[in-house]
Amino acid sequence: MKSNSFVRGLTTKLKKKKGRKLSSTTWLNRQLNDPYVREAEVRGYKSRAAFKLIEIDDRFRFLKPGLKVVDLGAAPGGWTQVALERVGSNGKVISLDKQEGWDGVSGAICIKMDFTSDLALEELLKASNGSVDIVLSDMAASSTGHSKTDHLRIMGLAEHAWDFAYQILSSKGVFICKVLQGGAEGSLLQEIKKSFITVKHVKPPSSRKDSSEMYLFAEGFKKI
Repeated sequence: MKSNSFVRGLTTKLKKKKGRKLSSTTWLNRQLNDPYVREAEVRGYKSRAAFKLIEIDDRFRFLKPGLKVVDLGAAPGGWTQVALERVGSNGKVISLDKQEGWDGVSGAICIKMDFTSDLALEELLKASNGSVDIVLSDMAASSTGHSKTDHLRIMGLAEHAWDFAYQILSSKGVFICKVLQGGAEGSLLQEIKKSFITVKHVKPPSSRKDSSEMYLFAEGFKKI
């Protein structure tokens, strides 16, 4: 049903501004008809993206009670919420995002900084107080509309995330990061394959069919 406050708010937005661009109207219509958007509201998740992590974890079962997790590009916080639920009160979740207006997620250690800055890395290492079991990265650069440029930018973020994960992951740890269709490439993929027992590319069911995003899942970290 579309009677909840979240959907009502979207409906109100859709009715406003007769001169709204077609792309904006299309996006709002898609949100209104998206079962993941409605279910996120019902469950109290901050975004539909929560279901991507739920589906990946339901498949690979890596988010276990008591584990320590870092969530990069966390805003608005759906992945952090899922991680908190699954690692439980004995676990720890550290979230980072630079997005303006992001107020973090209750129960997590939240850092508001640009991940690519040296200071952010220092804060993450300080908050973790040692190695972590899982590094998640749902970071994505703003789209330029030019596919090759967008691919280079998101792969640059994936490389930054991997450099960090290599420094901080514990033995047998897990690394997940967003990539684009075609997956991680070249030297980055080779490095990751050398450092993990299992490496796969995954497109969870909740990832929209028209989206080029997918995720690299690497499990069983072994520092070389």
